[in-house]
Amino acid sequence: MIKFDKLFQTLKENGISQYSLYTKHGISRAQIQRLKNNESVTTHTLDTILNILGEGFSLNDIAEFTPDTEQTEK
Repeated sequence: MIKFDKLFQTLKENGISQYSLYTKHGISRAQIQRLKNNESVTTHTLDTILNILGEGFSLNDIAEFTPDTEQTEK
């Protein structure tokens, strides 16, 4: 499972609000909600967020991978 909990902490630390993501940067409210619920989002959305954050940020700063126990047992 990919979790986006780190994203919202990183945004907060860098003074970027969820409001500015959709009003200023064009990320839909639906995509933000999907990120909050750790649901699938497009790589385009992740790319856009990393470009908003700027140089020096990577996927590791906004997402965390944890293997699903059900799938690893198969």
